[in-house]
Amino acid sequence: MRRVLGAMLLALAVPAMAQLPDRAADRVLEGQLTAADGATYRNLDFTVPEGTGRLVIALAHDGDPKASLIELGLADAQGFRGASSRRSEVTLAPADATPGYLPGRIGAGAWQLRFSVGFLPAGKPLGWTVKLWFMKPGERLSARVPSRGPGWYRGDLHVHSGHSDGSCANPAGVTVPCPLYATIAGAAARALDFLMLTEHNTVSQLQVMRELQPFFDRTLLIAGQEVTTLHGHINVWGVEEPIDYRIAPGLRTFNEIADRVHALGGLLSINHPAAPTGVTCLGCGWSMPDVDYARVDAVEAINGGIIATVDGGDPEGKLSNLPFWLDRLAAGDALVAVGGSDSHDGTAAPGTPLALGYPVTVVHAEGLSEAAILAGIKAGRVFVDLSMDPASLLDLSVSDGRRTVAMGGVIAASRGLTAQVRIAAAKGARLELLDGATVLATRPVPPGEAVLTFPLALSRARHAIRAQVRGADGRILLISNAVRITG
Repeated sequence: MRRVLGAMLLALAVPAMAQLPDRAADRVLEGQLTAADGATYRNLDFTVPEGTGRLVIALAHDGDPKASLIELGLADAQGFRGASSRRSEVTLAPADATPGYLPGRIGAGAWQLRFSVGFLPAGKPLGWTVKLWFMKPGERLSARVPSRGPGWYRGDLHVHSGHSDGSCANPAGVTVPCPLYATIAGAAARALDFLMLTEHNTVSQLQVMRELQPFFDRTLLIAGQEVTTLHGHINVWGVEEPIDYRIAPGLRTFNEIADRVHALGGLLSINHPAAPTGVTCLGCGWSMPDVDYARVDAVEAINGGIIATVDGGDPEGKLSNLPFWLDRLAAGDALVAVGGSDSHDGTAAPGTPLALGYPVTVVHAEGLSEAAILAGIKAGRVFVDLSMDPASLLDLSVSDGRRTVAMGGVIAASRGLTAQVRIAAAKGARLELLDGATVLATRPVPPGEAVLTFPLALSRARHAIRAQVRGADGRILLISNAVRITG
């Protein structure tokens, strides 16, 4: 029994992973409890303002942090919303909540904190503080995972689990809706730095993500959804609000959806635009009417599922999405090329159809956080990796002698432009430097990490300078984003 009690006390001393907003609290409540309050219940009323999308609560007191002195419960106008033991930080939102609490609408009006007060020693009163944050829709409570600071981070931008149409075999070998745990475990096993969980037309996965993120503390989980319309599929990243997918006259347009996503701080990408629409895939092909491409952030230039199941492993096969991206670049649209596995089985072995992490989208970000990853994608600091080699690298910049612009950027046409490619790739690979679809130069890739320089002789017109790497078999391994050159 002594060993059991010792283990329990050790476990209780471990703090929960902190997850509080990076700003001052909207309201702070303070008070004291004395020995006379011990072994009682005390209620603390507070008001939630209109327009609150997420409620965050943090309790602190000046007593022994290992002792069970105050435990939290919570109620809204309709009643019980949760209770916890030895948990001092709580959040609730429409689609997710701290385990032990119920997600749902954060209604404006009267709420109540319920203190279960432990046995308090006589003498000095126990001072307590409750901080409250009333977060607005679009204001995010981001997960915290270890970060290497500025650098390249590898992730998968297009993944499904049993929360939509993902499936896998259970221990008996029966195909069942694949639990989100299996999908995240698969990403962790592949050492992915981040994972976008993009279920079809739902955010039901957010509650499970809230519970699992502290356990999978090396893989950043980012909210996403694949908005599946009759005219095409759209990945939305960094948005927790369900996006209504019903695009039709009198309901909503693509442009209105894009504006809502951006208002909520998210990004929007066109998925597998070259895929066919038919009985096997509702609205998979891109036939969206009246699209303002200035409202589109990215396009899925590489879809791993299509490559593996339809095009025989060839990124330039009959359903390749690369021509769509190149056509948009030629039209002057600043769409960032990304990749996604479109995995529907988190347990599938690497190299098999529907497997996670093929391809990987590699993002240069200021750190491993949702905001930093989204900012890196938005800036176009991205390359797509089909090589499955974590040491791969493909970075591109263009200089006019006075300033240097990284891929995703824009520079004016002038004499003396130079492209520089930083690269690491498999033995026998070749680098291609391209202007849109036109190859300007090719070179063998040196061993290790190298920097290759190319002078550019271009007309005073619009250009999209980019790089790609082909393996010894001629198939594409790496694809950079472009530096756009204005005429």
